[in-house]
Amino acid sequence: ENVGFLLREHSDLSEDQIRNKVRESLALVGLKGIENIMPSALSGGMRKRVGLARAICSESLKIILYDEPTTGVDPIMGDAINNLIVSLHDKLNVTSVAVTHDMKSAFKIADRIALLYKGKIIAVDEAEKIKNSKDPFVRQFVKGEATGPLTEGRIFKKRE
Repeated sequence: ENVGFLLREHSDLSEDQIRNKVRESLALVGLKGIENIMPSALSGGMRKRVGLARAICSESLKIILYDEPTTGVDPIMGDAINNLIVSLHDKLNVTSVAVTHDMKSAFKIADRIALLYKGKIIAVDEAEKIKNSKDPFVRQFVKGEATGPLTEGRIFKKRE
């Protein structure tokens, strides 16, 4: 019911067609056969994939927006979600946009990365070029360092 909601509300598909589309979407995200399981019985990783199945169930899918796709899951499930994002991008031929602080995830799933700071995009480039950037703002964020130009004037200091 959850995954097929959009189709029930905004399409002329029959209930059988919607059920088939839901089964296909769940199978694409590795959740074949869970159509009748209640959301409360699902793990965090399964819930994220159900949300993704709901998104890809649309008939006119062109863009998938991922909001912190690996937040709240363990590193193994995070990597599985990254693999799934790449796989869906290729299988469905869609544009994927991910908002994330997880640089490992960003480098695995992205062709291009944009870095947002104080409401402005301060860098946009290919993932590999962002990873190897000489820009001190970009380097600090990519490396996850507490001290640098992004945090200048704050109380984040290195231990002496």
